[in-house]
Amino acid sequence: MESTNKLKRGLSTRHIRFMALGSAIGTGLFYGSADAIKMAGPSVLLAYIIGGVAAYIIMRALGEMSVHNPSASSFSRYAQENLGPLAGFITGWTYCFEILIVAIADVTAFGIYMGVWFPAVPHWIWVLSVVLIICAVNLMSVKVFGELEFWFSFFKVATHHHHDPRRFRHHHLGYW
Repeated sequence: MESTNKLKRGLSTRHIRFMALGSAIGTGLFYGSADAIKMAGPSVLLAYIIGGVAAYIIMRALGEMSVHNPSASSFSRYAQENLGPLAGFITGWTYCFEILIVAIADVTAFGIYMGVWFPAVPHWIWVLSVVLIICAVNLMSVKVFGELEFWFSFFKVATHHHHDPRRFRHHHLGYW
């Protein structure tokens, strides 16, 4: 029996663009870069450039594969189709593990950031609150999720202090 349910698009171009822009400015940019630059100096920029070029090449290849063979599935399907079932399996589970590690790092960094401004509140309370908020947002409809992601990304881009270092000149930035 054929299903009559059809997928409909809930995200607009505005949502997708700001999701991409907001995800480019990740937690590691604020939290991890300062220590790396302090320890290794300007060579970190060279490492970022090399990593960026590698990521660009990989994303271009993924874009070519998705244009050549569009499908409503994960990118691990391309590894499965082109390299075999084991490669698809490893790619999918490696990505799942990576996302779990990044999510843990993000909520931990949030707890550290909030600890700078609210030192009396334990970090675990901030971490738990962020996990609950993320769960609630992911249970909402795609349209609401896209709108929230748009505004969170807009806030992140608008307050990004590297574009105007004088913007936060009178504030203690803590770990930033």
